[in-house]
Amino acid sequence: MGMSKTKEHRTQQVIGVQFDIAWEDREMNYERVEALLDERCGEIKKGAMVCLPEMFSTGFSLKVNKTAEGDEVVTEKFMKRLARKYEVYMMGGLVERDPRPNGNRKGLNLCVVMNPEGEEVCRYTKIHPFSYGQETDFYNSGDEVVTFKWGELTVAPFVCYDVRFPEIFRHGAAKGAEVITVIANFPEKRIAHWVTLNQARAIENQAIVVAVNRVGDDPFLAYNGRSLVIDALGEIRADGGEDEGLVMWDIDLDVLDEYRGRFPALRDMREDFLGLDE
Repeated sequence: MGMSKTKEHRTQQVIGVQFDIAWEDREMNYERVEALLDERCGEIKKGAMVCLPEMFSTGFSLKVNKTAEGDEVVTEKFMKRLARKYEVYMMGGLVERDPRPNGNRKGLNLCVVMNPEGEEVCRYTKIHPFSYGQETDFYNSGDEVVTFKWGELTVAPFVCYDVRFPEIFRHGAAKGAEVITVIANFPEKRIAHWVTLNQARAIENQAIVVAVNRVGDDPFLAYNGRSLVIDALGEIRADGGEDEGLVMWDIDLDVLDEYRGRFPALRDMREDFLGLDE
């Protein structure tokens, strides 16, 4: 008798782009992102999810007149072009003016996702602007946890300071998120918190966490990367270290499903404590 063939596992590739963001210089940042992806384009799989940091085209600037997309929406167009070029989902952070009548012309710190056809499939507004760093003086907060479908997986995106507020991640889990993304400009002096908080978000929500940070310096802070892919048990599976480059990992859907089925902690979640039982 011949040996039985082992069933091939279902996988989906995730890629974090960790780079030194040039301060308020869109064109230089577009060029750097594309160069980093081109260097390893042979390893990029169709349908992968490529994640860029928070405010990747400008850095974490409080000058909304510099960071906000104008009528030309050049950053969105750049992301759509790359999504089509590499046939991937492109996620990245950008800024738009708050269009609401009571928005006071402040900005919105967004995470936007394009599909491989170059169509927008998700738009999340950072729920927790960083008050300690005066972000709340210039950017309004979002009020909704959102998810989107990426292949067979459901993804909940978050931005930077959000990672300190586990309750909003729980809402993502309640909406079925198996993957959580955190795009950030998280400084070197608090990097130990970054690692531990992202591991905690993975463990408590039995989810894959893809956490993408920047390196280099802006006029105020130093950044040392540590972009991470963390599995549902909290184990770091890919670590970008402190240099520019891509962080790649294939999420094994069968391993994730098996773990969640064997240890079904999410079934014991008390949605009444989340205000979801009404």
